[in-house]
Amino acid sequence: MPRALIVTMAALFSGYHIVLGLYTIDVPRNPLPVLLAMALYAAATVISLLPGSGARMPIWMAAMNLIVCAAMPLLISPQLDAGREGGLGYATWYVAAIGTLLTITSTRLRNTFAWVGAAVLVLQTAAWAGPGMLLTAGVLGSVSWVAISHILSSALARASRDAARFATAEREATDWQAAQEAHLYERQFRLGQTGSMAVPMLRIIERTGGELTEEQALECRYLEAAIRDEIRGRTLLDDGVRRQVMRARRRGASVSLYDEGGLDDLPDEARARVHAELAAALEGTEASRLIIRTAPADSEIAVTVVGLTPTEELGDLGSTGEDDDEDEVDLWLEIPRNRREVEA
Repeated sequence: MPRALIVTMAALFSGYHIVLGLYTIDVPRNPLPVLLAMALYAAATVISLLPGSGARMPIWMAAMNLIVCAAMPLLISPQLDAGREGGLGYATWYVAAIGTLLTITSTRLRNTFAWVGAAVLVLQTAAWAGPGMLLTAGVLGSVSWVAISHILSSALARASRDAARFATAEREATDWQAAQEAHLYERQFRLGQTGSMAVPMLRIIERTGGELTEEQALECRYLEAAIRDEIRGRTLLDDGVRRQVMRARRRGASVSLYDEGGLDDLPDEARARVHAELAAALEGTEASRLIIRTAPADSEIAVTVVGLTPTEELGDLGSTGEDDDEDEVDLWLEIPRNRREVEA
């Protein structure tokens, strides 16, 4: 239900008690304490129903309501004659008013203050006119309102918590389903891509009964490396990079690609620029070993390319006399994520 409608109903119901008090203003011996109690009650009710505050009432507001509920009987009951002939009628309007204010306090999740106020009302009424007045003045009805409000507010709070848990579980289930669908799509895509790459060679193997020539066996190794690239390289590859990687392998170079997710959030235009620079770098190097790796997503560098070439150091340079193979850096390239920022 809209909050405005609930607040309006509570305000009208609270105002009704003041109307009853004004209607019986001639019953009390002195009307001034009664009017003061009305003013306190109206102020506390207005503050409790002010818009903009949260569902849970602040402690200072609940304490204020408790003080008002304790003060109203002390102001009004001494002005009433408990043994009045014909009863007091609506002169005990303050009992229902206190019940209403305590119900508002309980509804706004301050049940402890509401129950303390109800206990004060019961004790004060019993001390003033005896236990019989608890029923005739409507004290038990006010206590019942607090009890019902407590039960309903607790049930609604549990329902809200359950709804929040269900919403969280639903989001987690949706995320899990999306992840599974993404894994399934990626798996199907990789299987289809691997199949399209491997089927021609598999047909040759089937046709020859596995008796391959050296050239065909070499093509099988190239194909196996290309399939591995599709798994480990992922976003590092486009058609141009694939061609240069295969060209490097055919001339005898060893090429390793490692995609660790650094290009996942890169726009298509920037990724195409990175691919073009990577393909150009591979085309312009004769290194015998190439290592291509994406940088972390928070780095200014997108891709790092290292090209190594074995060199031989002769014994007269301090070795044992035998040739020692070492790798010399032939290529070191860092491709930035944003070329314009680097140039600036």
